[in-house]
Amino acid sequence: MVASPYDPEVHYARKQSTIWIGYKVHLTEACDEGEPHLITHGETTPAPIVDRDALDDIHAALEAKGLLPATHLVDAGDVAADQLVASRQKGITLLGPAPKDDQGQVRSGEGFTVQDFLLDWDREVAICPAGHESRSWGPDDHQRRTALKVRFSTTECRPCPLKTQCTRSGRRLLTLRPREEHETLEAARQREEQLAFSKEYRQRAGIEGTISAGVRVLHLQRSRYIGLAKPHLQHVLTAAAMNLVRIGAWMGGTPLAQTRQSAFTKLMMAPTPA
Repeated sequence: MVASPYDPEVHYARKQSTIWIGYKVHLTEACDEGEPHLITHGETTPAPIVDRDALDDIHAALEAKGLLPATHLVDAGDVAADQLVASRQKGITLLGPAPKDDQGQVRSGEGFTVQDFLLDWDREVAICPAGHESRSWGPDDHQRRTALKVRFSTTECRPCPLKTQCTRSGRRLLTLRPREEHETLEAARQREEQLAFSKEYRQRAGIEGTISAGVRVLHLQRSRYIGLAKPHLQHVLTAAAMNLVRIGAWMGGTPLAQTRQSAFTKLMMAPTPA
C-alpha cells in the first residue's frame, strides 16, 4: 500500500511502540577486541520488512566483500530456526536470543512439552510420556513456513491417566519444524542458558551505541531524499563518516567509551559506608 503521495516506495511500519513511514536501515559492525569497531555493511530495506528477512541479503553482501563473520551477534528479531540453519551452512554462528516455545504448557509451566516426547525422525513417529506412538506425521499446508503436524490417537489419549498434564482437547497435537531446524533451534535454546552465551552476547551492546550516535549526531533517522536508492546512499555515507571518526580515534589512541550509567545506577553500586 502506498503510504505517501510524494514517495511511492515508503511504507507504514510499526515496531513495538515505534510507528513510522519510510525505510529501515540495518548496520553491521565489527567488534573484535583490540581492533577499531568499524561498520562493515549497511542494508536499507522498506520499513515493513522484518529483520530476519534482510539477513540473507546482509550475509550475501558481506560474503561478496570477504567480510563474513565467524559469529554474527544479532537481536531476537533476526533469530529463527531457518536462519540458524542457513547461517550455519555459510559457516556463520548466529548468536542471539532464540525464539521461545509458545506452547500453552510452556507458558503455564505445567504439563508435557515437545521436549518430553521422544521423536523418531527416521520412522516419523513420536512417542508420548505414556508410551503411546503417534498415528499420523505429515506436512502442515496451512502454515506459511514449513512445518509438520504430529497427531496422536483419540482412543488412546482420552482414557490416558496423564491426559490432564498433556492436553485439554481430545488428543495431543505436536507442531514440529523439519528435523535440522528443530534440532538447531533446540541447541540454540540450550546454549542461551549457559553463562558463556551472556558473556559473548554482551558485545552486541556496542551496535546500540552506534545506532544511537547515528541518530542523535548524524541524523540517521531522517532523510530528505525520495526513493529507496537515495536514502541507502545516505546510510552508506553516514556509516563511512562514522568509520573515519573511529579510525582517527583509534590511531590517536583514544580508548572506547564505556557504557553510560544513570545517577540512580551509580548510587546503587556505590559501596555502603562502614
